[in-house]
Amino acid sequence: MAAFDFSARLRAVRAWFNASDEDWADWRWHMRRRVTTIEDLSRFLPLNSQEADLIDKAGKRFRWAITPYALALIDPDDPACPIRAQLVPSGMELISEVGMPDPLNELEHSPVPDLIRVYPDRVALCITDICQVYCRHCFRKRRVHEAPPADAFERAVEYIAAHSELRDILVTGGDPLMFSDDALLEKLSRLRAIPHVQILRVGTRAPCMLPMRVTDELAKGLAALHPLYVNVQFNHPRELTEDAVAALARLIDRGIPLGNQSVLLKGVNDSLPVMKELVHKLLMARARPYYIFHPQLVEGTEHFIPPVEVGLEIHAGLEGWTSGLAVPLYILDTPFGKVPLAQSRLVSRDADGFTVRAFKGEVWKEPNPKR
Repeated sequence: MAAFDFSARLRAVRAWFNASDEDWADWRWHMRRRVTTIEDLSRFLPLNSQEADLIDKAGKRFRWAITPYALALIDPDDPACPIRAQLVPSGMELISEVGMPDPLNELEHSPVPDLIRVYPDRVALCITDICQVYCRHCFRKRRVHEAPPADAFERAVEYIAAHSELRDILVTGGDPLMFSDDALLEKLSRLRAIPHVQILRVGTRAPCMLPMRVTDELAKGLAALHPLYVNVQFNHPRELTEDAVAALARLIDRGIPLGNQSVLLKGVNDSLPVMKELVHKLLMARARPYYIFHPQLVEGTEHFIPPVEVGLEIHAGLEGWTSGLAVPLYILDTPFGKVPLAQSRLVSRDADGFTVRAFKGEVWKEPNPKR
C-alpha cells in the first residue's frame, strides 16, 4: 500500500468543502461543517452497503461527528487506518459482552454533578459534553447523551470553595475548548479566584483534532491563569501534522506546560515502533509524553483493548532504549485511582542488599542500608 499523502488528502477535503484559507483557519467553520451522516461520510470514504448499515447502527447508539480537518487525517484507501479506527463508528461497537457505561464509577465519586473526586487533594470537573470529534474509544461515552445540569458548574465551584484541601483542579469534559474564549476563560478565572486552588489543568484533544481552535488569543488568555497545565491526547504519529505542532507551539511559547496522555489502542498504536515514533515526535513538538493509558472496559470499546502484556512490552521497549523524557508511565485507571503498570526490575532482596535487572538484561546487586 502506498504511503499516506496527507497534503494531497488535505487538498481534496478542502476542495470538497470549497473552503477558503479563511474558512479553514476558523475553528467554528469546522464545527458547523462536521460530518454526521452516512451520506456525507460516503463522499470521503468508500463504504459498501453493509459497512454503511453498521456505521449507521453504531452511530445511533454512540454519538459521532468528524470535523473536516480530522477527515483529512483519514486514509480513504486503508480500511485499517489508525485515525479512521478512532473516529468512524464500527459494527464492533455493537458487540459488548463485558463493557460498562461507567467503568470508573465516576457517578459514585461525584459529590455534586460533573465533579469527580477520587483523590484527597484534587478533582476532575467536567464542564461540557461537547467534543470536536467523538472518539470511539472514549471512556465517557455515556456523557455525550447527557447534557450537564444547568447549575452544575456553580455547584462545583461552591463545593471546591468549601473544601480547602482541594489544590489541583482538572477541567475536562467533553472538551473544554469547545467553549468560546470568553466563556472558557471566565470559568477558569472563577476557579483561579478560589484562594486554595494552586494548579489548574485543562484536558483537550483540540490540538490534535481541531488545531485551529488553539489561537494566539486563547493561548494568551490561558497564560494569564498560570500556573496552568494543558493535557493533550495524541495516539498516533500521523496526528502530529504541521498544524498540530503549530497549535502546541502556541501554547508552549506562552509558558504553558504540555503533557500527552495516549490511550493504548489495538490496531492503532499497540506496537513498539509506532509508540516510539509517537513519543519522539511529541518531544520534538515540546509535549512531554506523560501517560499511556490502558483502555477502559467501556461499553462498545472492547475491540480496542489489547492484553496488558502488550502494554508492558511496549513500556519495557521504551525504558532504557530511549531517553527518559520519552518514556511515559503506563497506567491503568481504576475506581480507586491510577495504578502504574510496569515489568518489575527488582529481582530479589536479601540481608546483604537487593538485585535489579538493567534494561538490556544485566543483573546488578546494590547494598541496602538497614533502617
